[in-house]
Amino acid sequence: MAAGRRLGRGFGWLWAAYAASTFGTWVAFDAFALVAILVLHAGPAEVSLLAAAGPAVGALAAVPFGPWVEFRRKRPVMVAMDLLRCAALLSVPAAYALDRLGLVQLLVVAVVVGAADIAFTAAAGACLKALVCPDDLVVASGRLESTTWTATLLGPPLGGALTGLLGPVAVVLANAAGYLLSALGVRAIGGAEPRPARPVRPPGSAVVRRSAEVSAGWRYILADPVLRPLFVHTVLVNALILAVSPVLAVLMLGELGFAPWQYGLAFALPCAGGLIGSRLAGRLVDRFGARRVLRTAGTLRVCWPLALAFTGPGTGGLVLVLLVQSGMLLCIGVFNPVYAALRLRRVPADRTARTLAAWSVTGKAAVAALTALWGLLAGLTGPRPAIAAAGLLLLATPLLLPSATAPDDHPEPARS
Repeated sequence: MAAGRRLGRGFGWLWAAYAASTFGTWVAFDAFALVAILVLHAGPAEVSLLAAAGPAVGALAAVPFGPWVEFRRKRPVMVAMDLLRCAALLSVPAAYALDRLGLVQLLVVAVVVGAADIAFTAAAGACLKALVCPDDLVVASGRLESTTWTATLLGPPLGGALTGLLGPVAVVLANAAGYLLSALGVRAIGGAEPRPARPVRPPGSAVVRRSAEVSAGWRYILADPVLRPLFVHTVLVNALILAVSPVLAVLMLGELGFAPWQYGLAFALPCAGGLIGSRLAGRLVDRFGARRVLRTAGTLRVCWPLALAFTGPGTGGLVLVLLVQSGMLLCIGVFNPVYAALRLRRVPADRTARTLAAWSVTGKAAVAALTALWGLLAGLTGPRPAIAAAGLLLLATPLLLPSATAPDDHPEPARS
């Protein structure tokens, strides 16, 4: 697959929409926490509640979205979710202008945005699968992944500058604008999109049928010999990596005395590794094959975090964090497009939205749970033992990757 292969006008607009919303999100990175601290003068407990409860409740609220998205045209759903997120975010500066902004509103907006994120992601995955042929999915996923890392690298510094000039509410407006531009990009894809056919409903009560529809994504994942280990692996790895981030912040900013700009640099600069990895993914798959790249990158990406437990003060400690984060994100940048493409190829078209929604809900819930658990662990043992515990657990996760002898990466027949 040539890196410059044309993926079509439809994918171009989808990519542009993704870029707009992703840059808006990363420009507004930690915006609600900043609004809570700088505008509402919230304390640590309130800020932590806002950070954890919003995504967690949003994930629970999104549980029924899988079947709701599955049997609707995907692009209208994506536009609706973009507009819903835009409207929810616009309520924040509106309430601020009227001097009516409070923590409860921020929490409600976080829940709405979190639930809409999951519905949008489920619909976008199905849309991507319909727009791009299976052989091009790694290239397409790599371009989306590279956009994510570029936004991660550039967005927070731009958001910090915007916050310094205009205040934290301004970055919430930028986030809302990103979703509005995303809706326009999805709308511009054009072309006819057929309405998915709803299967014949099995006998039984409405409650039983509804429960079966809601759980269909998880049932398909757990029944598939390739998706099941990949699901457990990715959910656990992502949750462990993200759960360590607040603990590492406490270690660096508290015990080791790093300045906030040094902490920001330690996490922004290594995103270049993710960008490089995402651009290499397609070429590596062409040369070595998807399954081999998946296992190698999946193994290498978890070998780095244990070293963070040995972070020391001064320049040496900062260099260690930069090297560890850069190496880890390089491997993640390679892994993610290959894993995303394999997942889309593996899932039948009539199960894509439900499967992706189930995956997202589980991932967000796992991150919230392990973040809270690792916070308690760090409180009992100190930051270094907690970071080391996560690093040791991560070293065991490659055992959960699909084996090289697992079935081919093609969807099985859909099951009701």
